[in-house]
Amino acid sequence: MTTDESGDRSARVPWRSSTVQVVLASTLLAPLGVPLVAPTLPVIRDTFALTDAQASLLISTYFVAGIVLSPFIGMVADRVGRNRVLVSSLLVFGVSGIPLVLAPNFETVLAVRVVQGVAAAGIFITTVTIVGDAFEGTQRNAVLGVNNAVLSAGAAAFPVLGGALVAISWNAPFASYLLGVPLGLLAVRYLEEPEGERETAGVAYLRGAATALAGSQAAVLYGAAFMTEVLLFGPVLTVLPFLLTASYGLSPAAIGLVLAAGEGSSVVVSAMNGRFAKHASNHGLIALGFTCNGVGLLGMWLAPSPLFVGLATLVVGAGLGLSMPAVDAAISDVVSARHRAGALSIRNSTTFLGRSVGPVLFAGLAVATDYHTLLLAAAVVALASGPVAVFAPGRDATGRPDLEEVATEA
Repeated sequence: MTTDESGDRSARVPWRSSTVQVVLASTLLAPLGVPLVAPTLPVIRDTFALTDAQASLLISTYFVAGIVLSPFIGMVADRVGRNRVLVSSLLVFGVSGIPLVLAPNFETVLAVRVVQGVAAAGIFITTVTIVGDAFEGTQRNAVLGVNNAVLSAGAAAFPVLGGALVAISWNAPFASYLLGVPLGLLAVRYLEEPEGERETAGVAYLRGAATALAGSQAAVLYGAAFMTEVLLFGPVLTVLPFLLTASYGLSPAAIGLVLAAGEGSSVVVSAMNGRFAKHASNHGLIALGFTCNGVGLLGMWLAPSPLFVGLATLVVGAGLGLSMPAVDAAISDVVSARHRAGALSIRNSTTFLGRSVGPVLFAGLAVATDYHTLLLAAAVVALASGPVAVFAPGRDATGRPDLEEVATEA
């Protein structure tokens, strides 16, 4: 077998693995949390007589509890096993759909969204941790890439579904969450628990998880996760629906189609992440992702019609497909299995923080300026963020993490 053939095989995804199948199915459920809801924001705003900023809380509150509790969820996953946390999270996520459908007021909706956000955190943390445990090298990038592709596929389809369901009733989209219940039961039967040393709880564990990454590595990787989500959930998933409604009078279903374009692009690029990882470091992929985000946001600012906005979202989606699998792969590369869930849970906290800050920040800034100006500002921030990943300290000459240095510091 030639070197090229060996490299191609290492970047393949073992589709018949029950671990891969359950992880991908669980990941597909995750976009029900926000992408399904994003096109419905104008309808929910009008139903409860809210402001744009108040309506954006439907997204932000979903992530609040996850920001604080993700490290503890990671600690539990490292102690009792990934499977138990994933199954519990799927069941809670699914059952929470019932009170959302029956909620009598917006305050009740927000309260249930907090609980649902905790379950979503458990899903996000355990799925990427299971992949990190089960696979190595470029195959890890490949599986994480496909996992992100599935996430993007759901995020592409669910806005259209949400736009169609909200035409029936403002609460009809929330009934979709019940799918989590049968999936949780399937996970009990088919998910294989990764082998590895189980960590004990306590201060020692938290200290170990916190020091598992070198300081510069943590700043770059967690910072990249945070900024990526701010730029996605602020300008794209929050500002853009309001802009398309105000400027072009698009219906929720049409808005869903525009958002779906970017997610479709992310599917394609994410699925190829394993191949990209053979030719570029994870830091290089992250930097290129930010460049794509910046170019795409700049295109939205310049776009003269909804069609051109949709084309610009293709570029933003490509950026997501490049950067997010690379962030998780880079963290998994330098952290041992005993602390992997903890380290990835901290990444999840920064991710959820970005998703929570983005909608409120941009909806709030829109009070003092216009949506087009916000898109330009977001583009500038994205373009400035790319070089940080390329020239970040704590890496060897090839651009990959110095594993010995990281292991020593941990």
